[in-house]
Amino acid sequence: MPDLIFADAELAALYDRMNPGRDDFDFYMPMVMAAGSVLDVGCGAGAMLHQARKAGHGGRLCGLDPAPGMLAQARQRDDIEWITGDLSSVAWNGDFDLVVMTGHAFQVFLEDEDVRAALAAVRAILRPDGRFAFETRNPLARAWETWGSEERPAADGPDGERIRMTRRVTTPFDGRVVTFSHTFQSDGWDRPKISHSTLRFLDKASLDGALAQAGLEIASRFGDWDRSSFGDASPEIITIARRA
Repeated sequence: MPDLIFADAELAALYDRMNPGRDDFDFYMPMVMAAGSVLDVGCGAGAMLHQARKAGHGGRLCGLDPAPGMLAQARQRDDIEWITGDLSSVAWNGDFDLVVMTGHAFQVFLEDEDVRAALAAVRAILRPDGRFAFETRNPLARAWETWGSEERPAADGPDGERIRMTRRVTTPFDGRVVTFSHTFQSDGWDRPKISHSTLRFLDKASLDGALAQAGLEIASRFGDWDRSSFGDASPEIITIARRA
């Protein structure tokens, strides 16, 4: 998620409108509904947990996100726990049946030590028979090559104004990370708002090594949201992990 969205409440309100038709939500929702307690790490504006509660989930639902602007939107529903922070700022121990990270949030962990710390925290948070469900883009699919100048459909702002968003790569893939910008524009604004983000593209072998080092093992793996098997050409590395 773009850094500016973290701080800008107006743009946080637009995040889900500009990202409709979430295939990842459709994939993860059966697991969410089947779990008695769920932690959504990087929950953003809370759309998935809102959807789960609306669908009748009666257990514990908790969203964790470092962005006050996003959580201001999430807290419109008060029958869900919302916590400002990240995996380094919580100390749960065996509290959750399911930990989930959607929207490629796992790719914000840029350094090896960040990945190791996050996975160790997730393992501690999981109950003995719990699951960790997340995805990261497969670097072999080279998704960033389609981000040269990608424009999303315009969305309505809180005051009815039309807002356009364009994504552009600012620092090409260097074998590890890609840096890109999102530019938000509206005819009613004095100037555009620009955010900058960096994502890491972790290959399958490195990911699997980090999981094993953290004491997690793969329960199942898929290459796309249609549950197809993972292969070198798959766009995603979708992983369901458990405590080893």
